[in-house]
Order: sequence, then C-alpha cells, then structure tokens
Amino acid sequence: MRIAVLSDIHANLPALESVRADFGTVDQVWVLGDIVGYGPQPNEVIAELQAMGARSVLGNHDGAAIATVDPAYFNPDARAAIEWTAGTLDENARSYLATLPEVRRDGELTAVHGSPRDPIWEYITSPGIAAANFEHFETRLCLFGHTHLPIAYRLTEDGIEVSPGLPGEAVTIGNARALLNPGSVGQPRDGLPEAAYGMLELDVSVEDATMSFHRVRYDIERTQRLMRDVGLPPRLAERLSYGR
Repeated sequence: MRIAVLSDIHANLPALESVRADFGTVDQVWVLGDIVGYGPQPNEVIAELQAMGARSVLGNHDGAAIATVDPAYFNPDARAAIEWTAGTLDENARSYLATLPEVRRDGELTAVHGSPRDPIWEYITSPGIAAANFEHFETRLCLFGHTHLPIAYRLTEDGIEVSPGLPGEAVTIGNARALLNPGSVGQPRDGLPEAAYGMLELDVSVEDATMSFHRVRYDIERTQRLMRDVGLPPRLAERLSYGR
C-alpha cells in the first residue's frame, strides 16, 4: 500500500498541485492539518483535497479560521492571515473544515496535526518530546505535522532513533513504532523552498513500513503574487523563497 502523506499546505495551491503531480497514483492520501492559513487560495486547496478523497485532520490554523480554535498564540502576521482566511472561506470550505477530527485512526495508523497528547498545539521537536508521546497513541505508526520539518522518530530498545527527512531518502521503519512528519507542502521551514511530502509504503499486514521523503519545485512566484494581490502580510510571501 502506498500512502501520500501531506501536511501544512497552508492554502498554497501551486505547491499542492505540483506535489499531486509528483506522487501520481497512490492508494490513499492523508493530510495532517493546517490546510489553510498564510496562503491565498484556501477554497481551491480544499476543493483539490476533496477531489483526491484525502483523509484529513484539523490543524490550529484550520480551527482558527472557523472560530473553533483560539488564535491567541498566533503572531501578528499569522493572525492577520487567519482573519483574511476566515472572511474568504466559502460555504463548502467552511463545512469541510468543520467536519475534520483532531485525531484520525485507521488500522495501525493514527494521524494528528500537533502531537498525540495535544493534537492541536504541541510541537514535537526533540527525541524527549517524541518519547513522551508514544504512550499517547495505540497504533504502531503516528503521522504528525505542525513543525514544518520532515523527520522520523523510531522507538527502539535503545531509545528514540531520529532520522531527518532528507530529500530523496527513505527511512526503513520495519515493524517498529514510529512518529513520522512529512514536512510542509505549502510553507517549508528547513531552509529548502521546495514543497515537501512523504510516501509511506506498507506491506499488506502493515508489519513492515518505509517512509520516503520528497521535495518538489513549484511556481513560488505565482503564490507570492497572489498573496500580494489579496493583501496578505509581505513577510509571509517573502519567506517562501527561502524555506524559513
């Protein structure tokens, strides 16, 4: 089974379209939240995910856009973008976001935006935080986003094994338990501007797994131009060029 794993699209349609073209035919598409926020095309991105039949969870920006999550912790640029997003969402997009769960589970896969113990807000940024989260999900694998950084944490007899999600490389998970982050489609923050996604490959029994990490070029200038046209904060557009 091949599962395309996407996260933090942030209303960046050109990035999503390039990723979709790159991964081609898959068995499933899982999306780990923050579908909207920051970017200029929230309605179009949601329509594209619906066409894919994506299995999505709610992110903090998604909830803030429909007033179910408090954006008190957002910086001024993020708050300005979410206010614009809230006023731009059409009825279809708003209804879609309102139906998203904070946690999704199917077989041996769990999906969250932040972390298993705090699906909306917690950032998994270290082996220690990862270790504390393994007891908060029951499946073998947990997919998460929020940090915009591709990485894999495997639970081994010796502790937590950390594998950065380097472009074009794969992490063999085997039959271990793991926390897996594909990085960000629409706003990478690891110094690479290309859109990031993961490809999870499972055998039939889900006892053997591999996660490969991919980067895809997209028309960054198109997204930046659209952001400027609708009046989103300039810094949010500029950072796309640098992956920060």
